[in-house]
Amino acid sequence: MLMVLSHPVRIVVIFVALALFVCGCASSLVTNPPRSATEQLLLSGSADRAMASVNLGIFSGRTAYLDLTYFDSYDSKYAEGEIRDALFRAGALLVNNATNADVIIEARSGALAIDNDTILFGIPNMSVPIPLSVPIEIPEVAFYKTQTQHSYAKFALLAYVNQSRAHIYSSGPLVGKAYHDYHKILFISWVATDVPEKAKTEKKAERYKIWSPQYDLQNMPPAAAPTKVGVPTPLNFH
Repeated sequence: MLMVLSHPVRIVVIFVALALFVCGCASSLVTNPPRSATEQLLLSGSADRAMASVNLGIFSGRTAYLDLTYFDSYDSKYAEGEIRDALFRAGALLVNNATNADVIIEARSGALAIDNDTILFGIPNMSVPIPLSVPIEIPEVAFYKTQTQHSYAKFALLAYVNQSRAHIYSSGPLVGKAYHDYHKILFISWVATDVPEKAKTEKKAERYKIWSPQYDLQNMPPAAAPTKVGVPTPLNFH
């Protein structure tokens, strides 16, 4: 029995056949680290600002040992590196052993964390239970919404003479702040931030930069004499 298909049906059959012929399956594995880049940039940014304005010039030319026994915070390694950087920029000569230091500098941390706040005027995302069926997810409808992330860093330094243990210096609280705020009114959203790496334009990034690279070329060791490559060593037959 020969089945004659109408023109519209033939079009549908051809379309389905082509779809089956050209269809394929592709997948890619997308992974994300447990912490966001914004969180890490906020913490490191507040640490940068905490050490940006401190004057450590009294340690210039002095051998010093940085004692981190009392320094305990989130992302402590970056913060410790920022303190070391500030001391080196001031001219301190940091050593790896307290025995060889004229000055002991103790660092401590009072805070290095983020406060998060969310304000919503509208309908929050919710799940409505349905008897004998799966719940219905109702998406968020925000007439106005703001999500704020403000990071705070608080460090302090204490310095004393290694041999006599006499007090030399107390920095007091060294405070740094950074923020990243998300705002939304109906379908319009925007971000306000002072994190340079999150700025949308280079001009805004420059406005929030703490300091630029510094060079002390007079401290650069002399370059090694270049070695000649490919020149045979003369033979001595005497």
